[in-house]
Amino acid sequence: MRILLANDDGIFAPGLAAIYKKLTTIADVTVAAPDTSRSGAGHSITFRRPLVATKVDINGLFTGYSVQGSPADCVKLASMQLCEEPIDLLVSGINNGANVGINVYYSGTIGAAMEGAFLGIPSVAMSLAVEGPDMPGDFDKAAVHCLQILKKLMPVKNGTVININIPQLSRGEPKGVRVVPQSNTGFNESYRRSTNEQGQTVFQLTGDHHVIDGTETDTTSLEEGYITITALAPDMTDHSRTRELGEIDW
Repeated sequence: MRILLANDDGIFAPGLAAIYKKLTTIADVTVAAPDTSRSGAGHSITFRRPLVATKVDINGLFTGYSVQGSPADCVKLASMQLCEEPIDLLVSGINNGANVGINVYYSGTIGAAMEGAFLGIPSVAMSLAVEGPDMPGDFDKAAVHCLQILKKLMPVKNGTVININIPQLSRGEPKGVRVVPQSNTGFNESYRRSTNEQGQTVFQLTGDHHVIDGTETDTTSLEEGYITITALAPDMTDHSRTRELGEIDW
């Protein structure tokens, strides 16, 4: 099996290295990831300038393509140009921070996985809930959980993205696995106002935790200590509303 591994935290991110080591036990792995962090890049792509892709060595562990572009750029470029053989599975992650609720729309991790789905490649996104500013996540342990889940998912079907989120491991082992829908909530967010050195008023977006919606969704279940699995579809059509609109005499 041939796996393409991408992320949005950048090619030097610890989460990428952790899952790479596990994936190589079941497949041949090609890495194509952004040269720097592209968190929050969503599903953006680069088309006004050419992409630079350089093969780099990552601490003697592996070599991969460092791409000066978005996570979706990495997947598109790798599948069309960099990989000599067809890709059997795309894995995006392990992201530093959960991708649940409406944050899946902002996420470069999900964007990379969705690009794989667009290209007809079975795709899985993997994320680890962030512990805090001074407490790095245990990506090696998260990778163990991710690989166990991936083996149960195989073969991954085309047409959807399987979104896996691992809870904060500092709280102990996950309570189990829940297959749940995506929440429609996001972070408890606000903008912090300040003045920069040029005297301009600037605003920094901040958010300290997910808004819990009180139902069994990805956001709530992750907060309760469960590994969450959610199937996401590229089709964003509101089919019910579309049918209603079709009944109007335009």
